[in-house]
Amino acid sequence: MYLAASSECFSQLDLQSTLSRLVDLEYTNIEIAIRESGRHLKPSQVLEDPEACLHACRQTQRLTPVAFSVDIEAPEELYYEQFTACCKLAKATKVVSITVPAAELGTPFNAEIERLRELVRIASLEQVLVSVKTEVGRVTEDPATAVVLCDNVKGLGITLDPSHYICGPHSGANYDPLLKYTYHVQLRDTKKDALQVRVGQGEIEYGRLVSQLSKVGYERALTVDISDGANEQAGVEHAPELRKMRLLIESLL
Repeated sequence: MYLAASSECFSQLDLQSTLSRLVDLEYTNIEIAIRESGRHLKPSQVLEDPEACLHACRQTQRLTPVAFSVDIEAPEELYYEQFTACCKLAKATKVVSITVPAAELGTPFNAEIERLRELVRIASLEQVLVSVKTEVGRVTEDPATAVVLCDNVKGLGITLDPSHYICGPHSGANYDPLLKYTYHVQLRDTKKDALQVRVGQGEIEYGRLVSQLSKVGYERALTVDISDGANEQAGVEHAPELRKMRLLIESLL
């Protein structure tokens, strides 16, 4: 396992400014967010100007891209075109893992299965792994349902964000069965009544999590995903929190 940081840690900055901040904080690996509503890369840009996006992913100021987090808002036909372009970008930059959001609660289960099967099929052509994020408000907010998704979509993995199983309707749920499906991990500190709190004041058992992931042979990134917006609203200095989390995770690896 190794440490990384999400570009979403500085969601209010452009990509180059984000890279500079993470380098200053002594991170060496990055998960790049590709979101239409974000300030970093956008799926529409990846499709329309792949060379510019490839250049952006290669000018990372000594940070190594290790994963993409892709959130596409386009209608169905264009959705798959944009996702294909993101997979080609991943292959070109030697990124193996792409995280996508699961469908919102209320989406017909069979429709979600078909969507995920198509994403896995497209990604496999570029030797890329697809995982759905565990997230409140999505079908993966219940770990049992997330397991059923992986069982029904061969090759699909999980991006494990344990915060959503501490703060949310399935607080305290056992997510151990998800560990064997985990392709990627995103971390922040969390309490039952707050998705993000100061590092060290929450209930995430990092040591136990790292130990459990080791037992199932997990060898990929532990990605710090601490929201700058949430810290700003709480009046918390952002950079020190990112530094504390880096030192904490490094001490466990």
